[in-house]
Amino acid sequence: MKPRLLILSDLFGGENLEWIQYYVEILETKFEIQYYDVLKLAEIMVYDKKGSEIHTQFLNGGIDKAVDNLLDIEKEIVAILGFSIGGTIAWKACLKGLKVSTFVAVSSTRLRYEKEKPDCNIKLYYGDKDKNAPNFSWFLDLKISNEILENQNHQLYMEKENAFLICANFL
Repeated sequence: MKPRLLILSDLFGGENLEWIQYYVEILETKFEIQYYDVLKLAEIMVYDKKGSEIHTQFLNGGIDKAVDNLLDIEKEIVAILGFSIGGTIAWKACLKGLKVSTFVAVSSTRLRYEKEKPDCNIKLYYGDKDKNAPNFSWFLDLKISNEILENQNHQLYMEKENAFLICANFL
């Protein structure tokens, strides 16, 4: 039986996204993959696709709701691949008891506010042009492995060549 890998979407969620397929195609031979649209996990209804409105809903209870829902669903040990706010949701779920072997998050900028880290293997990716990425001292203080990708912005995870680099953590 293959180990389970949870993939948590970015702020905009969605099904059958081309960029999510890059990761699924690389990882599906090694893992049983469960994709989570974080909008659904957070029970957020999107009427306007503006990122600022969605972000506000996540900050006003959506993150906590998504964490609680994820903890209700997932009871066994899993690996995690989270994008943007999906990585933040997974991080908080780990701190509340989600059993995780390997945790990889990409562009999860809200982690810069975290003071505690999950007890698992962690690797974080950020673009050097992402102005909201945690600063160097944050990584040092929490002793977290990270990779800063040159000439990349927040949505670096949508590029196919970056998917290969990020997936190498699981292969």
